[in-house]
Amino acid sequence: MAMQNRSGRKYGLLNYSVYVISLGGFLFGYDTGVINGALTFMSKTSQLNLTPSRQGIVSSSLVLGACLGAFLCGKYADKYGRKVTLRWVAVIFTLATVCCALSLNYIFMTTFRFILGLAVGAASSLSPMYLAEISPREVRASNVNKNAIFIVLGQLVAFIMNALLGSLWGDWDPIWRVMILMACVPSIILWINSFNIAGSPNWLVQRGYLKRARNLAHRLGFKKQTANRIIDGRKKNIKTETKLAWNQIFSNKRLVYLLLIGIVIALIQQVSGVNTVMYYGTILLEKIGMGERGSLYANILIGLTSVIASIFGTRMIANHNHLKMLKIGLTGNIIFLALLGVIMHANMLPQVVTNTLVLAMLVLFLANHQGIVSPVTWLIMAEMFPNSVKARFMSIATATTWITNFSISLVYPLLINALGTAAVFFVFAITNGCSLFLSLTVINQEKMKKSYQESSSK
Repeated sequence: MAMQNRSGRKYGLLNYSVYVISLGGFLFGYDTGVINGALTFMSKTSQLNLTPSRQGIVSSSLVLGACLGAFLCGKYADKYGRKVTLRWVAVIFTLATVCCALSLNYIFMTTFRFILGLAVGAASSLSPMYLAEISPREVRASNVNKNAIFIVLGQLVAFIMNALLGSLWGDWDPIWRVMILMACVPSIILWINSFNIAGSPNWLVQRGYLKRARNLAHRLGFKKQTANRIIDGRKKNIKTETKLAWNQIFSNKRLVYLLLIGIVIALIQQVSGVNTVMYYGTILLEKIGMGERGSLYANILIGLTSVIASIFGTRMIANHNHLKMLKIGLTGNIIFLALLGVIMHANMLPQVVTNTLVLAMLVLFLANHQGIVSPVTWLIMAEMFPNSVKARFMSIATATTWITNFSISLVYPLLINALGTAAVFFVFAITNGCSLFLSLTVINQEKMKKSYQESSSK
């Protein structure tokens, strides 16, 4: 007990900061998950009257905004600091959420979802990087993984709110506005608490505030010798870290290699097809005969499974080789998606049995992806880039995830109508197979480590 108390005091500021920063991940999850249930209600003729193509545009508009938000975040995080940038992200979250809830037509909804996406993308890039920078090595993986857990927790809360509101006031068509508006609560909490969290020692060093960086590192629980060694080492590279231009980056083969691998890992995370289930799960389950309310409640099971899987999965990932875990996760994705396609294509079983098997395969697929593939890719990206380019490279990698997400979200409703659900899941099984091939042939852990060390020492 005494050891636990000392640990709590040692990491007091760190733990508080980690949970506040992870609210960015929670909002990322809620705002990407709430559309799952809200889309059915806002598509009604009495509301926004959305066709399948417009459903895709409304869903993907947030993702398109997230591409831009993730790309720009690195620039502002380097210029103004991680803490200030997170505070502004919270402001955008709050204002854009209110505007989405008050949207009167399809154009307004698409526009404000795009603006909301700026905050989602910025949070998705900033939060894991920020957590990695403020965490001592012994708790770094655990803290970065908390953001991954908060993402699926946000999705679960969105599914629960959708189901409760849809059941209690499902006859009131504008209930989707309340579903969306609920995201204001965590965004306001994030804004209020962002004034009290720790800044980034890395950023302070880059700006030349060495004494403040040492004091902050000590308060965050870094060992004195470790903090001094890191800060003194980075002190020598302040000029390089603050003035490293893109032409210098592209002339450095090691940095180019790390950037390309970061983009590949970002692609792998998104081509799995997981977000089609998170965004369109209710519509998908309705298509196989579960009904509107049954589909909303089935999503709670999906979300709960994702949270439990992410908690246990992130603990397992922290103690095993990250790249090996990625390969295992991708193999699981291939198996479950292929089985899902077979079950839907066979269409020979009673409807109740088919519904049960489909839901079981969806749960297993999401448990595998959210417990292994998603957290391990975020963890690899948060740790693989040298400090001199971390914010910019993380922004590019995260923007890649959102660009891929946007493309898939936009075409998914059209693919379902054109090919049918079974064929689409076969397609995603193939894309996961391509991802597995890339992880086996392109991603080389030893080369990544060597590139990181050589780039950091220059």
